[in-house]
Amino acid sequence: MLAVRGIDNYYGKLHVLRALTIEVGRESVGLFGPNGAGKTTLINAIMGLARPARGEIVFEGRSLLGLAPHQIAHLGIALVPQERELFPLMAVKGNLESGAAHIPAAREKMKSTMEFVFELFPILKQRLGQPAGTLSGGEQRMLAIGRALMANPKLIILDEPSLGLQPSVVTHLFGTLKEIKQKASILLAEQNVRQSLKAIDRGYVLENGEIALEGDAASLAGNEHVKRSYLGL
Repeated sequence: MLAVRGIDNYYGKLHVLRALTIEVGRESVGLFGPNGAGKTTLINAIMGLARPARGEIVFEGRSLLGLAPHQIAHLGIALVPQERELFPLMAVKGNLESGAAHIPAAREKMKSTMEFVFELFPILKQRLGQPAGTLSGGEQRMLAIGRALMANPKLIILDEPSLGLQPSVVTHLFGTLKEIKQKASILLAEQNVRQSLKAIDRGYVLENGEIALEGDAASLAGNEHVKRSYLGL
């Protein structure tokens, strides 16, 4: 579905991504690494927000290089950014509807998709008329994921969804990933490796702009480097 092949990215003279290659099929894939490893840079490259100096990014056989973010969204990729980027004065319902507003195929399925979002996050149904900016941090994260799902994507990218949330909310969010995978493939960029490995099919460990390790969830969970550096074992 998504193929990132040999990309190099720079910020000025800083070489952030180095000949990086990953693939995402019809599955859930984790992308792990410390702050500064290049996870968000990779996501920005996929979404058309950072143009690679070399390499290619292909989605369902079509190159994404040179496309604007809204064009990439129309192809079927939805992003849940770290900052959530909700409309704080708009009600929950309006924020959800905005996810489908500019995608004709998603507008046609708005009602059924919204029901799916409510199945995942029942609290949002109770908050429909409430301004998004008044929700708790966990509820805002749920709303951001729900809004991305409203676009009816083929691939949903989540950038550090657990950031700043209390453990019980994190557990709930990761618990929804298997249900989300029924609707869309997932690329999950996270520092919370312990929870992520329970929810993904396979993953990559990104360090200093390069893939240091890759494998299925079980092999990564048993890897000594992952245990020592990311699981605290």
